[in-house]
Amino acid sequence: MSDRGAVAPLDDVRVVEIDNWMAAPSAGAILSDLGADVVKVEPLRGDPMRTMGRPVKTAGSLKGFDATFDVDNRGKRSIAVDLDAPDGQALVRLLCERAQVFLCNLLAPRQARFGLDPATLLTHNPRLVHATLTGYGTSGPESWRPGYDVTAFFGRSGLYDALREGDDGIVPMARPAQGDHTTGLALAGAILAALRLAERSGVGQVVETSLYETAVWTQASDYAVTAIDGAPVRRRTRKQLIAPLGNRYPCGDGKWVVLNMPEDHWWPRFCPVVDRPEWVDDPRFATTKGRFDHMAELVELIDEALSARSRDEWAARFDAAGLIWGPALSLDEVVRDGQAEALGLFPTIEHPDRGAYRSVSIPMRFHTAPVGPKGPAPAVGAHTRAVLADAGLAASDIDDLVARGVVRG
Repeated sequence: MSDRGAVAPLDDVRVVEIDNWMAAPSAGAILSDLGADVVKVEPLRGDPMRTMGRPVKTAGSLKGFDATFDVDNRGKRSIAVDLDAPDGQALVRLLCERAQVFLCNLLAPRQARFGLDPATLLTHNPRLVHATLTGYGTSGPESWRPGYDVTAFFGRSGLYDALREGDDGIVPMARPAQGDHTTGLALAGAILAALRLAERSGVGQVVETSLYETAVWTQASDYAVTAIDGAPVRRRTRKQLIAPLGNRYPCGDGKWVVLNMPEDHWWPRFCPVVDRPEWVDDPRFATTKGRFDHMAELVELIDEALSARSRDEWAARFDAAGLIWGPALSLDEVVRDGQAEALGLFPTIEHPDRGAYRSVSIPMRFHTAPVGPKGPAPAVGAHTRAVLADAGLAASDIDDLVARGVVRG
């Protein structure tokens, strides 16, 4: 991370965010890390994602810390508003008049119900970027359907089905928010492009993405073919892949390695490294076709060969031979990985009550601009009074809104 005294890319951008769970908030977290002032508008009870993640198990002040919510909401300011109250809706519209970006995951009927649809907001702020993230898009016969990453991103897009191990394999289960964070990146990119366009044209923009659309794009290599010939992807097991050196294998310590050397010239380099030089001239394996025809047998033989050493031992041998491979690390190994440390993948945040803790960086680095977490996620409504005061409301008016339950201060 670069010097905090330098200018952040988005330090002159104000974002008003109405969303929950993980996908749209992750886009806001990216904008915040890039320097934007992101005001998260929450219901009076708070984003339902609060306290829903896996709690931290370490001893001390960080025990039970809601790190899952924190990573998608760090560095933001929180204002708690009752959107069912007309005065609450008017407050959000007032904030949007002073913002460059409105970011939400509200379906179109709810946007219209609260007066937060593009037509309404751009009438009051013609240069506003209005950004929406949904499960299935804002048009089409199922635009009404709520979507989560496991349903819209992994299920509906064909990704779960394509990842099954063979035709009889069960549908796998993704880890939390993989589709959410990928879609958050897509929306953040759209917002940045829209900001540039609004700056050049003086005209606001309406941008959208969805979990479904983003998931299809992540499978573009498959869909580029299937969109033409209509054929489904072939679900292959480890013993049915095209090239034995484009596969993953267990080592003697139970840890796995991933090989990616599909070209023919790698085979004679690989065999001596795994102490099987005789495979080079074995008539079953000497050609690309032979290795394909004997794939099941060959995978078993490579499994047996790699069982002789641990992953670390194979790592040294593979690197010495210049092979293309990677370890299949566990999450706890990655947080200790030297390469992750060199890239700053787990920056430290200072929490006023819990002390220092490691978070997760956004996947972009700037050499001469300060990019990264500005602080922890806020408590519900922690900045209600400050945000409304910035918008021009008098302290007595804010007190009245709090007393009437329109906002939580």
